[in-house]
Amino acid sequence: MRKSYRIKKEAEFQDVFEHGQSVANRNFVIYQLKRDQPHFRVGISVGKKVGHTAVMRNQVKRYIRQSLLELKPRIDPQADFLVIARKPATRLTMAETKKNLIHALTLAGILADEVDVI
Repeated sequence: MRKSYRIKKEAEFQDVFEHGQSVANRNFVIYQLKRDQPHFRVGISVGKKVGHTAVMRNQVKRYIRQSLLELKPRIDPQADFLVIARKPATRLTMAETKKNLIHALTLAGILADEVDVI
């Protein structure tokens, strides 16, 4: 994903975290804040409690980024959102990660409609 699609600054993370609405499922927590902008922005957080090794945390982040890239056309362009992984997310395959992310994003109202998972 290009840099313009990412939330990187701590102040922007905190703004979405403090003023946004949250929804969750077993594997992910989504914080969302609506803004007037040309495209969505996403921040991904996988803490040390989730995966004890950097390899594990980076794999979870790669799965999340790839899932979001595949869902990009269906994501609300006016959303700034954070995806925070929970501990069970380390045991998911790529397909399971995408399925769980679709569920969480649909609950948050970020995805336009239900998507078929392949």
